[in-house]
Amino acid sequence: MSSGQDLQLCEILITRGCVHLEQITEALELQKLRPKRVGEILLDLGYVEEEHILEALGEQFNIPVELSLSGEVDSALTSKVPINFIREYRMVPYKKNGVAYYVAVNDPVNLLPLDDLRLLLDGPVIPVLCRHADIERIIDTYFEQQGQNAADMIDSITMTETAGGEISSLEGSESERDLLDLANEAPIIKLINLVITGAVKERASDIHMEPFEREVRVRYRIDGVLYEKFSVPKSQQAAVISRVKIMANLNIAEHRLPQDGRIKIRLSGKEIDIRVSIIPIAHGERVVMRILEKGNFVFSLEELGMHVRDHSRLDKLIRSSHGIILVTGPTGSGKSTTLYAALQRVNSPDKNIITVEDPIEYQIEGIGQIQVRPKIGLTFAAGLRSILRQDPDIILVGEIRDLETAEMAVQASLTGHLVFSTLHTNDSAGAITRLVNMGIEPFLVTSSTIAIQAQRLVRRLCPHCKQPYTADTEAFRELGIKEKDIKDRTLYQPQGCNACAQRGYYGRNGIFELIVMNPHIQELALQGADSNMIKREARKYGMRTLREDGVERVLQGFTTLEEIMRVTRDDLVEEVTD
Repeated sequence: MSSGQDLQLCEILITRGCVHLEQITEALELQKLRPKRVGEILLDLGYVEEEHILEALGEQFNIPVELSLSGEVDSALTSKVPINFIREYRMVPYKKNGVAYYVAVNDPVNLLPLDDLRLLLDGPVIPVLCRHADIERIIDTYFEQQGQNAADMIDSITMTETAGGEISSLEGSESERDLLDLANEAPIIKLINLVITGAVKERASDIHMEPFEREVRVRYRIDGVLYEKFSVPKSQQAAVISRVKIMANLNIAEHRLPQDGRIKIRLSGKEIDIRVSIIPIAHGERVVMRILEKGNFVFSLEELGMHVRDHSRLDKLIRSSHGIILVTGPTGSGKSTTLYAALQRVNSPDKNIITVEDPIEYQIEGIGQIQVRPKIGLTFAAGLRSILRQDPDIILVGEIRDLETAEMAVQASLTGHLVFSTLHTNDSAGAITRLVNMGIEPFLVTSSTIAIQAQRLVRRLCPHCKQPYTADTEAFRELGIKEKDIKDRTLYQPQGCNACAQRGYYGRNGIFELIVMNPHIQELALQGADSNMIKREARKYGMRTLREDGVERVLQGFTTLEEIMRVTRDDLVEEVTD
């Protein structure tokens, strides 16, 4: 979108009372850093809802707007258009009125492909501005359901068993060839493909296949929470597990030992990297597949959801000439995303940036990224040792797991390098005691570490269906929140709709706790103080705990109190014991 069109959209939004001039100014300033349209930036910042942008764009381009697509999609229309065309341009013909075809679009600037649709449909087309989620839903519900989904596939397998007799279990089979043949049968291949594509479509981060006495349960982890999707017949257990092993290049004849592997696939033009873990349990082998979408990193520090003050502090810290910046939290708390966003911010032609990771989740242009390979001796410590001979300015170590890696990271920071890394601790203060417990001298920890950030990911309320409610002030009072702080705030609770698959939540945002090292905290660390004492000292100098940052997100209407309680349970326990 040209700058003139951006400014025109801004004027319409201000006239409609959707945003303030200060918010527009902030978005236009951010636009200089990010190649995005101003409407997208305002959405990212949470200043407007998508419906406000669509209505303003409708007025700007004189295009009708439909905020809620209802009714069935006319399959006779969508079948006339190649799926690649629809996926690329996000234009879906969904209704016919007389001789004209209504086409759902989300980008009113790029309407040139409508000429191609006129030819494909052999008639006039009328663009209609619709929500991005509605367009995605049309694509998914029609094209994905044209073939069988995983549940249908399982039903057909079960019916085949009933009609053709019981399929014998291969648990006691001694023939590897038979097992290979079964794992390569078309229904099993199709079933596993549908399980994976279904997980990617639903934004799942993990797929769990868990064998029990009478069935194999399949669950997806979506936005950090596990949801049961369907069950695979017990008779198909050996074939399903073997198919996963074949895809991951694992030994299908080994059932007694844990195995780890990787699957690389391409789906809708995107590269998907799947880490596979298989362990033997009582009723078979349990499979967990971690889904990583490969590609270029697209997040920025502003999009992580950080408080303005913490964001400003971190933005200054990552420009330091030397020292260690640690990001802590459990697995799946977004640590890597934060570090990638920081690297992207400081990445410039005059900086030599090298990383050592396991795995490389995103590619960042201009940065040298090393994949850890323990089987051939390329560990974090070995990779870091080699990086130091490459004259780096900034180093990212995927994780500090052992004393050797920790010592090298400290030495690198003390010799003029800026080091980013992660640690698995519950809070930011715990990182200091963890390094000391690893065997690093306290004076080295305090002289090398410049900042520690703890974080969690909380589910964000679905913007389409969240419902206002009257808060239980007692629950807030127990967390130290005064009634006056929530008096004029509108709080929301999850409801559930088609856009969020009836879950009430869609996507996640971070909550953060940032400790910036100062002489007082350094002195406590040198004296051997525990993490609670360090945290209390840090709060004197403005640090907000994970819980406090989370409560602020609740008061802003982004999430719920229950969600904050769920992800900060450890933090709550620690504060109660203070």
